[in-house]
Amino acid sequence: MVLPGLYLTHKRVGESSFDVVRRFKGRAYEAGQRKWPLGHGGTLDPFAEGLLLVLSGQGTRLMELMHPLPKTYRATVVWGVETDTCDLQGLSVAEGDASGLDPDRLEAALGPFLGWHDQVPPATSAKKIGGEAAYKKAHRGEEVVLPPSRVYLQGARWLSHDLPRASVLELTCRGGFYVRSLARDLGRALGCGAHLETLNRTAIGPWADPGPENEVHLVGEALVPWCPARRLTDDEADHLAHGRAIPEGVFEAPAWSLPEGFPDPGAPLRALHQGRLVALLRPSEDGLRTFANLRGGL
Repeated sequence: MVLPGLYLTHKRVGESSFDVVRRFKGRAYEAGQRKWPLGHGGTLDPFAEGLLLVLSGQGTRLMELMHPLPKTYRATVVWGVETDTCDLQGLSVAEGDASGLDPDRLEAALGPFLGWHDQVPPATSAKKIGGEAAYKKAHRGEEVVLPPSRVYLQGARWLSHDLPRASVLELTCRGGFYVRSLARDLGRALGCGAHLETLNRTAIGPWADPGPENEVHLVGEALVPWCPARRLTDDEADHLAHGRAIPEGVFEAPAWSLPEGFPDPGAPLRALHQGRLVALLRPSEDGLRTFANLRGGL
C-alpha cells in the first residue's frame, strides 16, 4: 500500500516529476487505493535528477508548506553557449568567448545574485500563462514572454572548474528559483553565454536525497520539523477534531532550524497527539484553532 505522509524519493534523469507520482499512483491502484490523493512538492526538469518529495493521502495538505523551504542543488554550468531553454536540451541562441574566465571572475559574478532579486523564468518553465504552463506554449512554437519573479538565493559557491568549458556550482535557494535562469544570467553578466549541463537537487529543507532506487517514508514528528509544536491531551485533540479552539498552552521549539538569514516561511504550529501529526494550528482570539485538519493524523 501507499501510506499517508511524505515520501523522499529520487527522480532519475529523463523522467518528469509527474512520472514519479504516476509510479506511486500505479502502486496505489494495485493496492485497491483507486482515488488515493498524491502530489509532489517541487518540480524537477526532465534533464535534472535528485530529491523529489511525494505527498500522500492527508499529507497532500502539507504541500504549500514545502514551497518556501531552502533547496540545495549541484549544477554543471557550461560556458560559451546560451540556449533557448537555458539547458543542454535547447538550441543555441548566443555564443561567446569564454577563454578569459578565471576563478576570481566567476566568484565575483555570483555576488549580485545573492539575496532577493528579480529573475526571468525560462520560456520552457512550468510558470502559467493564461492558465497554461509556459513550456506547453513554447513547445508549440508560440512566443513566450514571462515577467520577472522575485526570487531568493541564500548562498552559492563554486566546487570546481574545468575552464574554459565548464564549472560546478553548489547553491541553496528558496522555492521558485530557477537554476537554469541563474546559469543564463551568469553567462550574460560575464559576456560569454552559459547554460546548464546537469542539475542535481541534493536536499530540501531538513531532508537529503535518498539516492536512486531508495525511498524514505516520513510521518508524525518527522513531518514539517521547522514548525513549532503543541502536544495535545486527549480532550484537546477531541476539541480540535470538532472545530473548537484550545488554549495556547506551551509550545516546543522547532526540531530543525532554517539557515541563518533565510526568509521566514511563516510556519504554522504542529498539533501532535500520541506521536501523530493531527492538525496545523494558528492563533485566534479565543486560543488556537485548526486551519488544516489532518483527519486520522499522520
